[in-house]
Amino acid sequence: MDNPVPPRATGPGPRRRDRHGRGMRGPIAPPQVPLAASRAEAFADLVQDSVERLERRWPQLADIDFLVLEVPRLDGQSWNDEAVPLGGTIPAREGRPARVVVYRRPVEIRTKGRDERAALVHEVVVEQVAELLGLTPETVDPRYGED
Repeated sequence: MDNPVPPRATGPGPRRRDRHGRGMRGPIAPPQVPLAASRAEAFADLVQDSVERLERRWPQLADIDFLVLEVPRLDGQSWNDEAVPLGGTIPAREGRPARVVVYRRPVEIRTKGRDERAALVHEVVVEQVAELLGLTPETVDPRYGED
């Protein structure tokens, strides 16, 4: 009894199990499985797929930055309650490339499943690219508007 057992060091690291030893030991799915991707990552993948599809037809899109933001900002823009924007464009200026922005939350709210979301994301990307290039959406993607 002369040598007491020192208390276990409790560091800031994550606990592997709950206090009864029955907690989760690790992640539910490995990182390469789609289940492990967050909603934001899955949405960014949809935007990237749409951009890659359009870049085959329009190589100049490589000079445009495509961004995903959660929600639109009000920075001096006016939009009413009935028309929350799904995307937007920022023209090129002062050495910055042009940008196409897709707003994740408004798109997710308007869709029910992954296929419907992918279709709406592609539609938004096509519309914004058309606006940036000064073309009609049908010119940018001949399948625009088809169900």
